[in-house]
Amino acid sequence: MMSNPEINKSTNHSKITGNFGEFLLLYWLSKHGFECAHVDHVGLDLIARNPHSDELMGISVKSRSRDFASAGSYVSILNSELPKLKSACKTFRCKPYFAVVVDEPGSIWAFILSLPHLTKICPPRKEAISWRMSDECLKQYEEDRQIRTFRFKTETGNWWSKVPK
Repeated sequence: MMSNPEINKSTNHSKITGNFGEFLLLYWLSKHGFECAHVDHVGLDLIARNPHSDELMGISVKSRSRDFASAGSYVSILNSELPKLKSACKTFRCKPYFAVVVDEPGSIWAFILSLPHLTKICPPRKEAISWRMSDECLKQYEEDRQIRTFRFKTETGNWWSKVPK
């Protein structure tokens, strides 16, 4: 049974969440035979060679950390990120991909899909693409053969808590 503890995230949690998502994805790809590297380039976080297709993938990773109050909310991908990824991928001669990593109570989700498929299933709106995280959308993503997914079920065991005064 999952409790609803109050979580006070650190002031640097957003930066740490971004790094976590990038390195989690790097680890998972490497574990599954992808030759890959973390890069520090505008619009691009990872480059990976797919061992199944020999495709060179340029991946922009978007990571979010959600608590009980924000669980299930969408991940916004700014439209301004799309040309940055395309430009970086042109430079490195790779195909543009997005990855979305979301840490929610009880699960850490990861999704990888090509930029063309992302814009097909989540058409850009005025300022951003909304990657929805509702139960219905999660089911659709898992059934979509063009979206690669993995999920960790998480549980916090014996951990620090506030001591009553």
